[in-house]
Order: sequence, then structure tokens, then C-alpha cells
Amino acid sequence: MSAMINHFYKAAGAIVLGVFLVSCEPKSKESVEEPEQEQVFGTTFQNQKVETYEIKNANGMNMKVTNFGARVTHLWVPDKDGNLVDVVLGFETLDGYLASGEKYFGAAIGRYGNRIANGKFTLNGEEYTLPQNNNGQTLHGGPGGMDYVIWDVEKSGENGLIFSYTSPDGEEGFPGELKVKMIYTLTDDNEFKVTYEAETNKATPVNLTHHSFFNLNGAGNGTVLNHTLQLNADKYTPVNEVLIPTGEVASVNGTPFDFTNATKIGERIDQENEQLKFGGGYDHNWVLNKTGNDLTQAAVISSPQTGIEMEVWTTEPAIQFYSGNFLDGSITGKGEKVYELRSAFCLETQHYPDSPNQPNFPSTILEPGEKYEQTCIYKFGTK
Repeated sequence: MSAMINHFYKAAGAIVLGVFLVSCEPKSKESVEEPEQEQVFGTTFQNQKVETYEIKNANGMNMKVTNFGARVTHLWVPDKDGNLVDVVLGFETLDGYLASGEKYFGAAIGRYGNRIANGKFTLNGEEYTLPQNNNGQTLHGGPGGMDYVIWDVEKSGENGLIFSYTSPDGEEGFPGELKVKMIYTLTDDNEFKVTYEAETNKATPVNLTHHSFFNLNGAGNGTVLNHTLQLNADKYTPVNEVLIPTGEVASVNGTPFDFTNATKIGERIDQENEQLKFGGGYDHNWVLNKTGNDLTQAAVISSPQTGIEMEVWTTEPAIQFYSGNFLDGSITGKGEKVYELRSAFCLETQHYPDSPNQPNFPSTILEPGEKYEQTCIYKFGTK
């Protein structure tokens, strides 16, 4: 890892903005570095300073990140005509995130991405109780999860950031002190790369992920139902009415969950199907066609409108595809654009939901002396 860190920190440090940018979406590569207007982001959150950082690569890709939840607030990528398009939903101000009915825009998720049934699990003979924040379940580490804390920025460079956070023993009910390090990099291959590391002093479940809400038409530019998705997954894990896996690992063959060939998101999303009804659309875990933890391609998604294509690569065994079913037009985001129903998708690389309560699922327990490591890459191109 040290070689990679030295690579993106040999240049001058990233621009520490301490602000969110207003009316500054670049129309071309030439306008990226000089925003026309700035607005103060905020002062503190829970008595800690909130700042934003700008990183970029040699091709004009540009990303803005805040230490509040290690959130990606803007991500500009080139479309088929070479214009830069901001492809992640979010807000211009801290207050926008704090007031939003959707709290996960662009955030780092932990300690446990996805759901844990009834906010309970048993580990080494001891039962742990977690805050319930989603229909009686614990979602994304609880209401005070890693999306809702201030991360330390250990280093910043022109094309990358190193975040760290120490979650104390008992935070949100989880056992053990968990030390997390997370590296965000924009590579010259137009990749947004996230590298995770974690260590604990007591056995604990760990399932970290990233939660950008993407729209390859541009944030706030209509629905994603015209996007074409392919998933490298022959199976998925069906859920009950509160979106907890039943324990079955089922074939996608002959179901609306078959994305083994590229298919429009909207093609089957409104079919009569119990699983689609439970999720209000797609909000399920796909089991990737892989063994081991090699970095492999999990998904390819593209917009015919902009020509932007995004590949997802991961070392994880699964991926959650969410089709923005709970966006309902009540949220106004960047550029005063309304985030309507299904105006974004999420592709969250992960272990399976509720694994601490599902003995037939791959284990998510991290033991003292072990190191949690995973990589997720969102790679952008055009077609």
C-alpha cells in the first residue's frame, strides 16, 4: 500500500475547500479547477470541523468529498461528447445532508452495511443488541453509523485521500474497538477506487461498503430506468417483507432478477413479483459468480443518453443493487433539482445481509490479530 500512497501524495496536497460548491458544475475540462462561486459548507458537526476536499486525475475527472461520513458529494466524469457530468446525488451544504430524509447519499457505510435482523446477533455465546432504525431492523450500522461521524483525513493529495476512523467498543452496540482506514483514489484509468482496511481488539462483525447514489444521466436528470445493467451473478438472496434474507440462495433464471445479460432497469421492475413488491423494486443482494477474494468485475451499467458506462470491480462475494425506490420527489438536491422516484441506483459491494444470523452465509466476523481488507472500483468510460 505504501507505494500507492507515495504515488498520489508525491504531488502537492489536495485543495482543502471547507465549502460546498454552488452553480459550478463544469461544462468542460477547462472549467474544473476554477469554480465560479463558493458557499460555506458549515462550521462543526458534533463539535468537530467539517471540511471538503477536491481530488482529480489527469483526464479531468474531478471529485469532491467531505469528512462528514467520508461522503462523495460530487463526481464529474466525461460523457460521450467529452463534457463533464456530475453523476452522484447529494447536496451543496451540510444542512442539506442533516435534514435529508435519505441519509446515505455518497457515504461510507459501517460497521455493518445492509441489514441485521431485529437488531440482534449472538457471537461467542453473548447476545448483542443494536439500535433498530429500519422497520425493526438495524440498517447500515445503525443511526450513528460511520456515515454520520467525522472521519480523520490522514493524508490528502492531488488524486487521493486517506481517511481513518476508530469506532470505540460498544459504539452502536457492536463489540470491540474497530480501527478503520479507507483510501479514495482517482486513477488515470478513470477509476474511483476505494480500499478498506480494519482491525479489531475483540471479535466483531464487519461489512464495510460505499453508498453513492448514481445517475449516469447526471444527478437530478430524470430516472435511471433507461440505464442498461449487467450483473455477473447467477444467484441472489430472496428476502422477507422487511428485507431480511430468508436464508435461501436462489437462481435468477426466469425471474426479474436475471441481469446476466445487459437489461434495462425499467424493463421488468413493475412486474407482478413478491420480491419486487417487498423491495418496492430492486433492493436485493446478488451472489457474484466467483470464489475467493480476487478483484473481479461485478457489474456494468450504462446510460444511452450520455454514453457513460460504469464498471464495478470488487474483492467481495456479493453486491447490493438498489433502484432508488424510496426516493419520492420530496428531496431537492444540487442545482435545485428534485430527486424523484428511481432517479438513482446504488451498487454496493458487500458480504451478504444479516450474515451474523445466517450460519450458511459467508462469515463477516473479524477476529483480533486479523486484518479486514477489501477493494471496490467504480471505473468510468463511454460507449
